[in-house]
Amino acid sequence: MRLIPKEIESLWTLFTAPTIWALHFLACYITVAVFCAKAGSASVSFDAMRLALGAVTIAALAGIAASAYLAWRQWGFGSGDPPHDEPTRRDRLLFQGFATLLLSGLSFVAVVFVAVPLLLIGACQT
Repeated sequence: MRLIPKEIESLWTLFTAPTIWALHFLACYITVAVFCAKAGSASVSFDAMRLALGAVTIAALAGIAASAYLAWRQWGFGSGDPPHDEPTRRDRLLFQGFATLLLSGLSFVAVVFVAVPLLLIGACQT
């Protein structure tokens, strides 16, 4: 039994992982920018904000992993080797699944790189 129906795999799944990365990027950088701009008047500590953004990062990575699983499933669990360049519906779906899998991998790495400063910076710099 599948948890996610096959019909969910469409052209929109191609954009899922990069969209999650972009939203994560905006959430992290806007939150830190606002927090550091109001450094003295914030009601939460820098560590609490880092933990909250860590939770957002884990959620983003989970969403990207789900997108990668859908892409892998659409690609036929790696059964078809690229290039998928025949003008058939099957090759189009295989190409889309493979491209989505690659974008998911790139987005996963991008989310990790965006989160690295949360680990390295201990406070707002003045």
